[in-house]
This record gives sequence, C-alpha cells and structure tokens, in this order.
Amino acid sequence: MTDGRTTPDQDPLSKIDTSVPHSARIWNYWMGGKDNYEVDRAAGDAYREHAPTIETMARASRQYLIRAVTHVTGELGIRQFLDIGTGLPTYDNTHQVAQRIAPEARVVYVDNDPLVLRHAQALLTSSPEGVTEYLDADLHEPGVIIERAAKILDFDRPVALMLMGILGHVQDYEEAKSIVRRLQAALPSGSCFVHYDSTDTDRALKEAQQGYDDTGAVPYVLRSPEQVAAYYEGLEVLEPGIVSCPLWRPEPGTEPEPTDIYGGVARKP
Repeated sequence: MTDGRTTPDQDPLSKIDTSVPHSARIWNYWMGGKDNYEVDRAAGDAYREHAPTIETMARASRQYLIRAVTHVTGELGIRQFLDIGTGLPTYDNTHQVAQRIAPEARVVYVDNDPLVLRHAQALLTSSPEGVTEYLDADLHEPGVIIERAAKILDFDRPVALMLMGILGHVQDYEEAKSIVRRLQAALPSGSCFVHYDSTDTDRALKEAQQGYDDTGAVPYVLRSPEQVAAYYEGLEVLEPGIVSCPLWRPEPGTEPEPTDIYGGVARKP
C-alpha cells in the first residue's frame, strides 16, 4: 500500500465483518446512503426506537460540517484540511465544500475502515487545482497520521484539523485528550480545530447507545459537554463557542432545534 491507496492484489472488502454492526455504516444508513448491510439497518432501527431524533441528529451533524468548513475556508482562509475519521462518503464531503470555495484546497482524509477504503476512489475526486488524498491509518496513532499527512500537506502553513464524531470511539478519556493534544501540537499557529461529538445529556440517547454497544460493535462513549470542551483547552474558541451543533452559526432565517451533538471551531494562537 502506498499513501493509503489500494493495490490490485488487495481486497479491502474481504476484511469487512457483516455480522456485527458498524457505526460508519449505520451513520450512512441514517443519512440515507446505501453503503450498509442488513445488520447495520437493524441496529440503526433499534437505536432509533430508543432515540427517535437520531436521524435528525445525523443530518444536523452534516449541516454543521458544511457550515464549519465553509467558514474556515471562506472567512479564515484555510486551504489545508486533515479530516480524521472520515466515514463513508455521502453528500457535501469536506473536499467538496472546501474546493467549491477554494479550488486549490488540499484535503487529506484518514480512516481505517475497509469499507471506507473500498470507497476511497470516490473520495479522491478533486478539483484540478487542488488535492484530495486518503490515508489508511488509525486515530490511536497520531504520530503516524501526522508523518504521513506531512507528505501531502505543508505543516508550515495553517491546517484545519477535523475530528467529527470520532473521539467517542476512544474508550479512555485521558487517551482521547492525549490524541487531541498530540494532533494539535503538530499544527502551526493560525490552524483550526473543527470538532463535534455526541454527549450524555439525554437519557434516551444513553439507553440507545448502550443497546448498540451491547451488540458487540465498537463502543462509542457519550461524554459530558464539559469533557468535550476540554478538547479545546489552549485554543481560541470562535463564537458562538462550544454548543449544540445546530446552534453553531445557523443559516439566517432558520430556527434550529438543539441536539445532543456538541462541537465548535477554534484557532491555534
């Protein structure tokens, strides 16, 4: 494998376990995608029985990504993105949003899921002026991610680090904070941190998540808004702060309903 691309003798689909639900595939199902299996749809339906608003939350998280990337690209002038925990492509992925504004934008996606790897070619479509690359790497190895991303991105210039709904998969909170710190430390001044994660503020969501974790899938830890806010320590958090994602710079004229997904955008001094 070179720079995360598959070679002819590799078959990433052979590593996919279709007997256990997978969060990226369930998220794809909730978003209206087709890259999922019956086990994922069953788990997604069971989750929704406990937390009926989960599909609204999934779509709200994508709208937040669109607004955040639009702001970071258009208002802050960032032209490089490191999107870790990419998930399956749906609509308005990071590179599409960024390159609509700045065709020269360079985007590196990082994931280690074989189905995402199978769809890497779809992610790698780029504007002629820009770059879109995919790395097969693990969030638990931030040093490896930075080393490989540095072959594509210029870490002497600002980079937007994106961790969208992925840190809950790091079971140990101290390890999650350490990963965030190590990734942020590699960024130059003027870079941005763009993030969201689901929180533990709703009992129904906690029950739904416990039911999902009990299936044997990779668990996702719902953390408090205060724990989420700790990921931003030492950064300059932009207005309106770390909030429920629908409330982060909503489109004018809209009246968004808050959800239990919290996030924000911050700059590194």
